[in-house]
Amino acid sequence: MRIAVCGSIATDHLMTFPGRFADQLVGDQLHTVSLSFLVDGLQMRRGGVAANISFGMGQLGVCPILVGAVGPDFAEYRAWLDRHGVDTGSVHVSEILHTARFICTTDADHNQIGSFYTGAMSEARLIELQTVADRVGGLDLVHIGADDPEAMMRHTEECRTRGIPFAADFSQQLARMEGAEIRDLTDGADYLFSNEYEKALIESKTGWDAATVLERVGIRVTTLGARGVLIERAGEPELRVGCPEEERKADPTGVGDAFRAGFLSALARGGDIERAAQLGCMLATLVIETVGTQEYELRRESFIERFAKAYGADAADEVRGWIVTS
Repeated sequence: MRIAVCGSIATDHLMTFPGRFADQLVGDQLHTVSLSFLVDGLQMRRGGVAANISFGMGQLGVCPILVGAVGPDFAEYRAWLDRHGVDTGSVHVSEILHTARFICTTDADHNQIGSFYTGAMSEARLIELQTVADRVGGLDLVHIGADDPEAMMRHTEECRTRGIPFAADFSQQLARMEGAEIRDLTDGADYLFSNEYEKALIESKTGWDAATVLERVGIRVTTLGARGVLIERAGEPELRVGCPEEERKADPTGVGDAFRAGFLSALARGGDIERAAQLGCMLATLVIETVGTQEYELRRESFIERFAKAYGADAADEVRGWIVTS
């Protein structure tokens, strides 16, 4: 199954604030907020939603086709992704703009405040999916993640026109999108990914209730943080999958991307929706235990042991053959 992963490719600048953001906010002065947080540390990591998802899929032995735009400073990052099983042959390289930057501060409660500089990502709108499909011999699914908004619109419309199944996953771009844009990006999606807050925001901005959204998409996948994931399909009972037990909680950045990597990898292996959600939750657990979105190690026996503890021996036996790392 050939899966193209479209979205941002970026460098993450991750900082930690030892206090609580909530303690610094004055309710009747929010319209004039001016805050600066003295942070304890700075980590510079590889990131971007499409690159994070693709890295996770590569770790699981599925060779995803990464689709996005970067700057001429991408060479080292490209080599890293190539070594970890990602097809970077369809990445567009800008001649004038740097690769995007994500700057994020996490407080003691694991709340986050972040900013994103698009840079070369603005040129993702120049990428034609048909060219990607021709290069790799066709596409079975296109995951359309947070990216240049015009690129997201173009990729979605091209998928509809060419009959390519697609997954809608707006994440950070929901904040700047209007209802009409969200409706256009959602309608006809085979999968709709969001977290719990984004789920409510999608419904608020589109004016669609939950039932209407389910009429417009094939499968709605909502991550619920520590409570796992909710899977909904029109006319079907909802499915809830819990998370494996965490060994520690280091950094939540990239957890959602890891879930999507596991979910899409299971689909690529022919797994059903429940197994996809389980594999996504297991991979997400590895990421929350690690600082950085691509710094975790997937060790086969440990992974399967934890998977079996969370979801049972039969589920683990099915997944065992999908894990190619030692």
